[in-house]
Amino acid sequence: MQNPGLANGINDLELLENDTTPPKVFILGEHEKAYEQLNLNYSVMLLTACNGDMDYAYQKWLSMLNEMEAYSTLINYDIKGVKVWLNVFWNVDGAVKHIAYHLKQNSRNIDTAEFTAFLSSFINHYKFPLVTDKKYSHYGSASFPTHPRKLNTDSGSGSIIPNDANQTSTNDGVRSKD
Repeated sequence: MQNPGLANGINDLELLENDTTPPKVFILGEHEKAYEQLNLNYSVMLLTACNGDMDYAYQKWLSMLNEMEAYSTLINYDIKGVKVWLNVFWNVDGAVKHIAYHLKQNSRNIDTAEFTAFLSSFINHYKFPLVTDKKYSHYGSASFPTHPRKLNTDSGSGSIIPNDANQTSTNDGVRSKD
């Protein structure tokens, strides 16, 4: 059976490019017209929604990535090794309306249909902890697992040594205040 779009001289790619209603989750490069419209409708950036406080905005972003990772564990979907660009679009109440994504070249190879389904399920169960008076968005990077690695604190290794109340920093290392 012939694709009805092809019978009219329209192929699937043209349908994707001309569609102005994006799915909840899609791969960057698909639904280009709809993506352009999303960027216009969600023009307030997360940093602006956080009153220009970069630390606060970063903590909010990281909290969502941590929740995403926790959700993957809960539903037994492995995202370890996934590295991705995410463009997230939030409503004023913090509900995620859309996610557009692009897997990075150095990401673990995953089935994009399964990852799309995972993200779609995640946004059905998650609300971002930021309520504002305007819709907002953020384009950022994510790598899983998200937890930071513990720094080596052995002073002979050349690694960063944590500051504490009994130490002061000098040009040549860390010295006790005594």
